[in-house]
Amino acid sequence: VVIPITVGRQKSIEAITKAHSTNKLIGVLSQKDASIESPTADDLFRVGTVAKIVRLLKVPDGTTTAILKGQERFSLTEMVQEEPFMKGEIVSLPSIPPSDGKEFLAYITSIKELSQRIIKLSPNIPPEVGMMLKNIERNTFLLDFIASNLSIKNTEKQKVLATDDLIEKARLVLNYLNNELQLLELKNQIDSKVRVDLDKQQRDYFLNQQLKTIQEELGNNNPNSGELGALEERSKKKKWTEAAQKAFTKELKKARRINPQMAEYGITLTYLEALLDLPWESYTKDNFDLNKAEKILDQDHFGLEKVKDRIIEHLAVLKLKGDMKAPILCLVGPPGVGKTSLGKSIARALSRKYIRMSLGGLHDESEIRGHRKTYIGAMPGRLMQSLKKAGSSNPVFILDEIDKIGKDFRGDPSSALLEVLDPEQNGNFYDNYLELEYDLSKVLFIATANSLSTIQPALRDRMEIIQVSGYSIEEKVEIAKRHLVSKQRKEHGLNGNQVRLNGEVLEALVQSYTRESGVRSLERQVAAVMRNVAKKVAMEQDYGINIKKEELPDILGPVKFSKDRYQEQQPSGVVVGLAWTSVGGEILFVEASKSKGKGGLTLTGNLGDVMKESATTALSYIKAHAEAFGIDDSIFEKTNIHIHVPEGAIPKDGPSAGITMLTALSSVILDKPVKPFIAMTGEITLRGRVLPVGGIKEKILAAKRAGIKEIILCHENEKHIKEIKDTYIEGLTFHYVKRMEDVLKIAIHF
Repeated sequence: VVIPITVGRQKSIEAITKAHSTNKLIGVLSQKDASIESPTADDLFRVGTVAKIVRLLKVPDGTTTAILKGQERFSLTEMVQEEPFMKGEIVSLPSIPPSDGKEFLAYITSIKELSQRIIKLSPNIPPEVGMMLKNIERNTFLLDFIASNLSIKNTEKQKVLATDDLIEKARLVLNYLNNELQLLELKNQIDSKVRVDLDKQQRDYFLNQQLKTIQEELGNNNPNSGELGALEERSKKKKWTEAAQKAFTKELKKARRINPQMAEYGITLTYLEALLDLPWESYTKDNFDLNKAEKILDQDHFGLEKVKDRIIEHLAVLKLKGDMKAPILCLVGPPGVGKTSLGKSIARALSRKYIRMSLGGLHDESEIRGHRKTYIGAMPGRLMQSLKKAGSSNPVFILDEIDKIGKDFRGDPSSALLEVLDPEQNGNFYDNYLELEYDLSKVLFIATANSLSTIQPALRDRMEIIQVSGYSIEEKVEIAKRHLVSKQRKEHGLNGNQVRLNGEVLEALVQSYTRESGVRSLERQVAAVMRNVAKKVAMEQDYGINIKKEELPDILGPVKFSKDRYQEQQPSGVVVGLAWTSVGGEILFVEASKSKGKGGLTLTGNLGDVMKESATTALSYIKAHAEAFGIDDSIFEKTNIHIHVPEGAIPKDGPSAGITMLTALSSVILDKPVKPFIAMTGEITLRGRVLPVGGIKEKILAAKRAGIKEIILCHENEKHIKEIKDTYIEGLTFHYVKRMEDVLKIAIHF
């Protein structure tokens, strides 16, 4: 075969120049790896071709082009020299004639036929090549010519070259031709299919354009009938109310009459899709395994017994009756106590879908009831959108931050919620966009709020209020053990073998670094500890796996809050009260002193109106009953009394300090100290009665933390003590009183 070869390496140029100047014969070998720039004998195949140099051409870029004509095959036996050019000893390799002439001819015939078919299928091969192949008479040359022009790898061509037996060589060439023919046929099939698809698309487009023009001229038919037909098919399988079915059919007929170029068509189509997407009478099956539900609630949340009991009661009624108007529960409590996350647990316990809708800052009534279809960009209310997303008409629906709904000229969303949250009315909730009634009675609505004071009274009346009070230290430690530590460990890429926090450390975190009712701040402190450990692990520093209490100041900084401890016998006029704050309970010292004067009463300590009134009421009561208490009336005319509540930077108000003020005044007037390790809380009246107050659990836990041993309460607060776990009030003695003189008998022993 005659082929041109470009020679660029210095060795090759010198070899071909030398050969051209002598007998014009040169040995040609292929490299095993074409990327090697300076090959040695080991980098070359052993079988090559003796070629005659027909012509040598110098190219301006410094390379040389040699036109070579193959003469015979050879095998390299030894490389004699490598510099300045390669020179080797060779042995001629004659081809082995075919043992069976007929078989060889059959192979040659097949090769010719396949070659002709390949030429016809290949657009890049000119038809003249087919004619040239027919004119080749020498079969051995035909094999070599076809093999050299095959689209196969060099290693495969080398294999053909190295084959001595002509029948074996013919078989190899035939195999390669077959492969190439199959690839070409497959490629042509794909090209043909793509061309047909493209032609069809062009044809369809042309026909659609014609149809569109005709429809525009007629103006009475809808070319998008296929789209509307698909919606109609969906409606046949839809499980919904009769009213919804009628509305859909009516709007569908209307859509068929509307020209799709008109804006109204798009509005109608969106409305039809909205009707179909809503889960009208689609309900998930409730999980009536009450023990399993109780277990799930206990797993996810520690404490919150009232809420859990209420949910289990609801499930029990559903199980017995099979149907029940869902109650509207409202969880009220400080931030971080788990009100919102409790909704997720309830959904999991009931095996229902979960939806959360934040109402914080909502000020447009249309967000609840939807917009009328006449408005641009009209859509259903967020209630309907949430139900569509859930795909169920009986989900657990969390209405988060219901106490933070806004109100402006666009309407009052809290009034729009009245129908949603009334079990007697929400079976027929009306959405402005749908213009249909939707049954919300199976939805379990759970509202959350931090305070009841900002909720509209009519809305508050429709909900079942469940107070979610703050956690005690013991509860917080348990929550951290069960949930927070493992969660933060995972979020910081750590495992149980890299960091551990014991109960003592967690208790120190709760008492010294947080002051809240919930556990959000505690979780942030746990996260800070995890970050500190993660840094040490990442930097491969040595550290103790078990975090110690003493290490916390180094990790988190100085202690932020000191514990309120009752440490010593107090002088006359100093009494310990109990107060409720948004972050839990605290003990409160009330100090009273007397001095010569004209009977004035001074109050300091940033007190609110209610506390000031309590102090005045207490003094009036003592004056009215001075004789019974053994007090000389004249003392009030020549003595000034000063009442102070420490920590004046903190505003204080509320009726809880009534009996505390009374005891402080009585103690200082009688010059008798109050019984040590005793605290009290309760409201007073001029008639001498002690009235109940709230926040009892938080106050009692604060008293226990401070080391108080006895507590005075109104007898009506006894029921609240029974709700607290025995382990939390162990070691405390409670005195339940009805009248103010009972308080003084216990606290002062007058």
